[in-house]
Amino acid sequence: MLKFESLSVQPKPPVASGGHTPSPPLPNGPVKNFSDYMNQTDDDWDADVGDETPDDFLQRKLKPPLSIEHQPAVGSKLGGPSSSTNLASKGPSYPSPRRKDNQGLKPQFEGLVRDPGNSLHMIYHPTLSLDTHTEAEIERLNARIKRINKFKRILQSSTVDLNELREISWNGIPDELRPMAWQMLLGYLPANSDRRVSTLERKRKEFIDGVKQAFVRGTSGLDQTIWHQISIDVPRTNPHLPLYGFETTQRCLERILYVWAIRHPASGYVQGINDLVTPFFQVFLSAYIDGEVETFDPSSLPKEVLDVIEADSFWCLTKLLDGIQDNYIHTQPGIQRQVTALRDLVQRIDVGLTKHLSEQGVEFIQFSFRWMNCMLMREVSVKNTIRMWDTYMAEGQSGFSEFHLYVCAAFLVKWSEQLQKMDFQNVMMFLQSLPTQSWGEKEMEILLSEAFLWQSLFRNSSAHLRQPTSNASLPSITL
Repeated sequence: MLKFESLSVQPKPPVASGGHTPSPPLPNGPVKNFSDYMNQTDDDWDADVGDETPDDFLQRKLKPPLSIEHQPAVGSKLGGPSSSTNLASKGPSYPSPRRKDNQGLKPQFEGLVRDPGNSLHMIYHPTLSLDTHTEAEIERLNARIKRINKFKRILQSSTVDLNELREISWNGIPDELRPMAWQMLLGYLPANSDRRVSTLERKRKEFIDGVKQAFVRGTSGLDQTIWHQISIDVPRTNPHLPLYGFETTQRCLERILYVWAIRHPASGYVQGINDLVTPFFQVFLSAYIDGEVETFDPSSLPKEVLDVIEADSFWCLTKLLDGIQDNYIHTQPGIQRQVTALRDLVQRIDVGLTKHLSEQGVEFIQFSFRWMNCMLMREVSVKNTIRMWDTYMAEGQSGFSEFHLYVCAAFLVKWSEQLQKMDFQNVMMFLQSLPTQSWGEKEMEILLSEAFLWQSLFRNSSAHLRQPTSNASLPSITL
């Protein structure tokens, strides 16, 4: 990991974990710089955030292009307290698989294990009637059904048009179709339907064999340096969600992370990768169960189902990290370049904010390092991350690197008015416990639209994306 050797400060290393960041306690005395702040602040990331309500993101902002303008969804699972409508309480908000009970394994799991394409035939469209639904609900449900049918038409093709799939996925993927769509967008699942079953069998067997080989002598036979860090980080991953507190989940994550680390010796395991595997695990688990995934105990699942969830999560994590590998190798040059590019981009978008942060002695790496290292997963919920990753994958190979930069810029500029009224201490405290815990799908889509706008304006201008000639001039940091 990187160290602060090139900075004039020596911060207390924070503890890596999943979930939101807590409000740090007030320091005992006045804070003038980053060193004072870190010495007087207990930066424990394990706790959940407070209950502030975010301001309307559209205030003081340009209207996004019509092609990506947010269209509110009814009763979105991501909506939470901030959803703009409560119509979902009167009936299902979108078509869902027919369920025989509210907990446990789907009865059709054998077909899903063999071929994710079987999920396309298991989507139940509810009967719509004015006796049970309002006209507004029927209109919105019909729109949802129409959108699902568009995805099904694309995914049912003998050879999926990936460009068409990316285009329709930008605005979000229906929950029922997300596991298959993600695997295809990442290049794990072949676009040619004739190759899917054999490819999945081969890749899943390769992972399972890798686990057996790695753990043949139990944990005592593992690389103890890697295993020690993984065994510390996994229990602290998303501690606010019941799913990640179950022993079965933690053992799955440990195996995924360890096998990935030993297969990638250039970087090995790095804190933050434990966060990045959880959206995959959660999405692929949801394909096989009924009920709420974030409270589900996977210990009730057959081993064959757990094996494919692990294997699919491992390979998709690998696909993601292959595109941002230099974020996790020695000195993490990819993250350093992104932090520099973020500072230059925000300078062009909001010069007043950049000037204020500079005057207060706030360096971008002090707050944005983990935005890059953990893909904002410690700032927003896992469900919101999943929605954000729909768009990242739709962006193609640059989604998790270049487009993420614009999302971070939009995310920072959103708080510009508040930040410009704060001193160093309050800026750092605010950025470590942002009021995003009530964010839902609406807020995420507005953020993504704002990022799209900045990308449209600045993508062809290389000034804010220039790469330094040497990393020596860049400060480094330990996560």
